[in-house]
Amino acid sequence: MVSLGRQTATREIDARRRASGRRLEDETMKIRNSLKSLRNRHRDNRIVRRKGRVYIINKTQKRYKARQG
Repeated sequence: MVSLGRQTATREIDARRRASGRRLEDETMKIRNSLKSLRNRHRDNRIVRRKGRVYIINKTQKRYKARQG
């Protein structure tokens, strides 16, 4: 088996995800049943409702993104 470089392998995985219709942002986001405890993790967290889903967004620290589901 030929070993691909890390960057090439990542590009292939991204291309497969795009072809399957999955959004890349969803994989960096935590998905929890309850967002109440996640809201208190950072002072800038905001609860937002979009398209029937509840999200936690944080514009200063992107790593605190979460979706209820």
